[in-house]
Amino acid sequence: MNPVKPGETRRTPWIVGVSGASGTPYAASVLRALLAAGESVDLVVSRASRLTLLDETGIAFRDAHWRDDLREWLSRGADGKPDAFTVDLDGVRHWTAGDLAAGPSSGSYPSKGMLIVPASTACVAGVALGLSKDLLQRAASVTLKEGRTLVVAVRETPLNGQTLRHLVTLDDAGAAVVPASPAFYAGATHIQDLVDFVAGRVLDAAGVEHRLYRRWKGELGGGSRTD
Repeated sequence: MNPVKPGETRRTPWIVGVSGASGTPYAASVLRALLAAGESVDLVVSRASRLTLLDETGIAFRDAHWRDDLREWLSRGADGKPDAFTVDLDGVRHWTAGDLAAGPSSGSYPSKGMLIVPASTACVAGVALGLSKDLLQRAASVTLKEGRTLVVAVRETPLNGQTLRHLVTLDDAGAAVVPASPAFYAGATHIQDLVDFVAGRVLDAAGVEHRLYRRWKGELGGGSRTD
């Protein structure tokens, strides 16, 4: 698995899991930022998330045409406008959600960690309970057992007691729980700014450098400036 060719260094990707919660623009922003940072990505798109992606963007994500579909998805802005971004997919490897023999299903497969964005309550429950019903959940379980970084960007409101208990379980297991809650102090003027703030906080939790939002500098009124 993950062979190293002569003259190459070992590829150590971030695994990005996209579950069925609303919020596919969050995933797109995270993926673009990882690639812009020079990171390799192993992508797992759940079956449920494909329905959400189709509903939110009109894009059908197909395993046989994943590269074309992913490029179309990542090139769109959060407002749905096409060709808002240019992306290079050379660093991406796609694994089908039903492939439980895939590389990320094993702890011996090298990775830096995993980001689940957005994370549905069903996904949260599956990971917290260790169900491993698909590759996304299995990869998350592997990430936890190997002591690697796991960031869970949960997207749901309101949160019931059962989901809150599952999130506490993930926190106790070492995962970083990042609610998909945009902030406004960074001077957001566009829907993309709000999406990028959440994506940036996900990457902050993973320790990946980015320039997705303006950071707080301890100065009141900074969010209203245009500099």
